[in-house]
Amino acid sequence: MELNLSNFGINNTAVLNANPCYKIASYLPTETPMILCVFFNVFLGSVSAVTVCGNLLVIISIIYFRQLHTPTNALILSLAVADLLVGALVFPLTMVFSISSCMYQENLFCKVRSSFDITLSTCSILNLCCISVDRYYAVCQPLAYRTKISSHVIVVMILVSWGVPAVVAISLVGFNRAECGQNCFFTVVLGKILIVLITFYLPLLVMICIYLKIFIVAQRQAYSIHSLKNPGGSVSKMEKKATKTLAIVLGVFLLCWLPSFLCTTILTFSNAAQPGPLVEILNWLALSNSTFNPFIYALFYSWFRSAFRMIISGKIILGDFTNIKLF
Repeated sequence: MELNLSNFGINNTAVLNANPCYKIASYLPTETPMILCVFFNVFLGSVSAVTVCGNLLVIISIIYFRQLHTPTNALILSLAVADLLVGALVFPLTMVFSISSCMYQENLFCKVRSSFDITLSTCSILNLCCISVDRYYAVCQPLAYRTKISSHVIVVMILVSWGVPAVVAISLVGFNRAECGQNCFFTVVLGKILIVLITFYLPLLVMICIYLKIFIVAQRQAYSIHSLKNPGGSVSKMEKKATKTLAIVLGVFLLCWLPSFLCTTILTFSNAAQPGPLVEILNWLALSNSTFNPFIYALFYSWFRSAFRMIISGKIILGDFTNIKLF
C-alpha cells in the first residue's frame, strides 16, 4: 500500500510524462524496455486475474453453501471481497497510473488510484487481524466462543475493517500540501507515522501476539491428546502441523507487507527522496498478499476444496446443492 504523501523540496517537473513502465525500465540495464514492459504487464495482468478468480471462488462458496455460513467465514468473506477488489481495481489502476507517476502529483486519476489502494489494502490487513481474533477465541476459549464472537460482534468487526480504511483514505486524498504552510513537513511526517501505526504496525503486533498464544495453546492441546493415546510418546507430528499453519499465515503476511512498510518508515524519518522503482516493487509485493490470501485461508480447509471443485465443475448450476454436507 503506497502512502501518497511525497517529501517536499522536490520539483514536480522532475516527473516525466512518459509511460509509467518506461520510468521503471529506465532504471534497469536493458536495451529492450518495450519487451520488458510487455512482460511486466502480462505477468501483472495474470496475477490480477488469479487474484480475482481465487477470491471469487471463496465468495461464491461462502454465499452458496449454507454449511459455510459461520462467523469465521463471514470474516473470510469480507477479506475475499477486499482482496477481489484489490485484484480488479488496484492492480489495473497501479499498472496504468503507477506509484512513480503519482508520487509527486495530485491529479484526479492519482487520487482515485491512491484511494482504492489505501482503502482496500488496509481493509485486507484489518480483516486478517479480525480473523486472528476470531481464531484466538475458537482455539483458546472454545467454551466462550459463541458468546464472545456473536453475529453482532462480527458485524462490528467488518464495519470497522471497512470504515477505518475509508476514513484514512479520505484524510490522505483530501490533504492539500499547498494550504498547510510552513508546518507542512511536520504534518506529513506525523500523518505518515500515525497511518503506518494504524494500518500496519498495530494490526501486526496484535496478530503476532494472538498467533503466538494460539500456537502455545495448540501445542498444549496436542500434547495432552497425544499423551492420552500414547503416553510418553512424542508430539512432533501435531506440533509440526500447528507450526506450519501459523508459520504460513503470519509468514506470508510479513513477507508481503513488512518490506513496504519498513521502506515507508525509513524514508519518512530519513527525509530522503523516494526511489521510485524500489517503492514500486515493494508495493507490488504487498499487493500480492491479496493473491495468496484465498489459498491460505480457504484452500487450507478440505471443505473449501470440495466447494471449489463443485463450483469449477459446474455442479451447482445443474442442481441445488446449497444444503450439501461439505464436512
